[in-house]
Amino acid sequence: MKVALLSGSVYGTAEEVARHAKQLLEAEGFRTFYNPRASLEELLNEAPQALLAVTSTTGMGELPDNLMPLYSQLREQLPAALRGLPGAVIGLGDASYGDTFCGGGEQLRELFAELGVNDVQDMLRLDASESVTPETDAEPWLAEFIGHLRRR
Repeated sequence: MKVALLSGSVYGTAEEVARHAKQLLEAEGFRTFYNPRASLEELLNEAPQALLAVTSTTGMGELPDNLMPLYSQLREQLPAALRGLPGAVIGLGDASYGDTFCGGGEQLRELFAELGVNDVQDMLRLDASESVTPETDAEPWLAEFIGHLRRR
């Protein structure tokens, strides 16, 4: 199974989590596609069989700039090739921001729902005010995600 990883990052933390997820997936025998600046065409050419999004949150709960072009293309075109794929989201943020905590992740969850991606587990919310190693903190959640993919 090929898993496409999408990531949005401002300071690189979400990219680190995505790269770590890529390593864990590959260690479990999955093929992966990861390009933090992928276009929709590039994503679709890879013919993913599952999606994993990892994003930080900026400003008032928005997605990082590097993910906005792909996000916009996906919302405009709603490609049928992604409908029915298993997927999940890891959101990074700071809980002290209240209502906008992990807002970027929430936007991706909503997009996945619009695309018809099957949410295989609840979004992981990583709080920057509590975690100094988010990639390690994500490991139990990622193990669960891998388990869901194996059962498909």
